[in-house]
Amino acid sequence: MDNNDTLTPKQIDILGEIANISMGNAATTLSVMVNRKVDITTPSVSIINRSEALDDYQRVCVFVQIHYVKGLSGNNVFILKVPDVLCMTDLMMGGDGTHTEGELGEMELSAISEAMNQMMGTSATSMSSLLKVPVDISTPECNRIDVESIKVFEKMFDFKMEKFVKISFRMTIGNLIDSTMVQLYPVDFAAKMCDKFEDKASGND
Repeated sequence: MDNNDTLTPKQIDILGEIANISMGNAATTLSVMVNRKVDITTPSVSIINRSEALDDYQRVCVFVQIHYVKGLSGNNVFILKVPDVLCMTDLMMGGDGTHTEGELGEMELSAISEAMNQMMGTSATSMSSLLKVPVDISTPECNRIDVESIKVFEKMFDFKMEKFVKISFRMTIGNLIDSTMVQLYPVDFAAKMCDKFEDKASGND
């Protein structure tokens, strides 16, 4: 059962609002890149333990880590399923999106890194507008990992934390992808983002 003690219901709502706007804009950017309609549902926000981060995934997945380098301080991790990555990169390269099996090579990892760079660049712009501070991100780091290798996941972060904010979206790309995309934030980073949002809101009143 999720433990929301570390964030208030109001903070959970704020994170959902920020995610809904920023990822909605990111979906528009992805839509242009894959030349298909991309829809992302209203996000579900919960607090999880580090050990639960991969519970929705089997076998191999792709971790995309992004550092905020301006405006916010923290990490942002996305977890993507390999068939979805193969489909998206196939579309980006002019294919029909049916190439969803096989191994992820450097070309595919490079392509999904660029897609996430464009998407999160758009997301950062949205967050900058919402928080009224300039927000910039690092170049994404993509890693293909075995879900069983939880130690690899723990090394993704520069600090030791047990609680994370998990933001889940249902993402569809035409009739090719109907999947869940998961975004993870350290709880303290999420709380600071809420503080910035509330400071901006109170400043405008």
